[in-house]
Amino acid sequence: MIAGSITLVLIFLTFPSFFRYIEKRDGTVLNDWILASIPAIDVSIPIMILIWGMMVLFVVRATARPKLFLTAITAYILLCVSRCLTIFLVPLAPPVNMIALTDPLTGVFYGGQSISKDLFYSGHTSLLFLIFLCCEKKQDRYLAGISTFLVAVLLLVQHVHYTTDVVFAPLFSAMAYALAIKWVDL
Repeated sequence: MIAGSITLVLIFLTFPSFFRYIEKRDGTVLNDWILASIPAIDVSIPIMILIWGMMVLFVVRATARPKLFLTAITAYILLCVSRCLTIFLVPLAPPVNMIALTDPLTGVFYGGQSISKDLFYSGHTSLLFLIFLCCEKKQDRYLAGISTFLVAVLLLVQHVHYTTDVVFAPLFSAMAYALAIKWVDL
């Protein structure tokens, strides 16, 4: 668990430099007909309430279960690494009419800067789907599933991500979760 915590801290320390780099490069604007049919509206507050609410609920549940907590941390590390890799390999420009997502808590990890090119794939959607996968109680899974769906839709409403970003996010979560289970069980 200590190695996972140290790894997570190191990842978070590299985020500001990584995000400064990706913001400077050119990217491709995708032709997203679903996004084009949705008017852009700032829904940052509901998005953050859903994300932080689910994170608090999960941390409360997981702290009593060390193996579950270790699995979740391992999967989250894998998500962070895979997300940085996909963002690096798939340079995208922000969606048309994007409204910057405001989150005062995680702004620290982005170096206090507004990030618009951290696109393929959605970190918010993948995190919530990871929480869904990790939840053991039926009512918690239900809440996490609904929260994942709502945040995915709201991210599109705010034009923060392309449709492909939110559609592929659960797939990356599932892969990270499956790998984490195998590693923790070693």
